[in-house]
Amino acid sequence: MRYPINHRKAERRPIALPAACRTLGGMRDKGVLSDLSTHGCCVTTSSLNLNVGQRVIIKPDGIEGLSGVVRWIDRARAGIEFDAPLYGPVAEFIINRCAGLRQVGMRFAS
Repeated sequence: MRYPINHRKAERRPIALPAACRTLGGMRDKGVLSDLSTHGCCVTTSSLNLNVGQRVIIKPDGIEGLSGVVRWIDRARAGIEFDAPLYGPVAEFIINRCAGLRQVGMRFAS
């Protein structure tokens, strides 16, 4: 029996950007935003216990909050589907900001 291939709505980009995560119930934690696409991201936190279907707001450092819903959980990681897709240039800005932070970090590390 063949199973259909699950294609994503948009390409994921590997980043690691500090972000705050907040539930609509007011629970908060700092974490890391990764695997960004125009339709969602992965967020890793240390103490938030998120549930599939729960609404959250992810706020990357220096960028407005992104609202969405938790679609999957794997220990401290959660997949977030954004309420509205990110405008392509906004996604690129976030990706470039992350790349710039890595370059600054590498420059100071040497």
